[in-house]
Amino acid sequence: MQIRVKCSCGENCPEWAMIELQGVVEVQPQFQDHLQNLKIGLLCRPSSSETYTFTIGYHELTGTKLPLKKPLLVMNKVKDGGEEGGPGRVELEVIGIIRYRILFKTRPKALISKAQPIMKDRGALAMSK
Repeated sequence: MQIRVKCSCGENCPEWAMIELQGVVEVQPQFQDHLQNLKIGLLCRPSSSETYTFTIGYHELTGTKLPLKKPLLVMNKVKDGGEEGGPGRVELEVIGIIRYRILFKTRPKALISKAQPIMKDRGALAMSK
């Protein structure tokens, strides 16, 4: 079978990046059937272009941007219906290119806020005495 590859974006395909995590990201049971478009965290570049933070729930990961040895293409499969019910032709459309990976190889930092101090109401204390 012949698979054609076409790029409709011209010479400048959008740049994508790959995120590499050490360990496992577990999905809560209520989201098992709804993984598409599921927001799992917040990716930020706080200071330099080489350092990134990835916040997942109450955990923050710090990673670095590294070039890939060979670029990867991001493709979309496009099926073309065949004539008179015959097998259709398959084409792959290039929608992006990945030249970098963001590697998170350190243990996550816990984001735990301090408990608020308990303020006692003086009026309530006077009434209870």
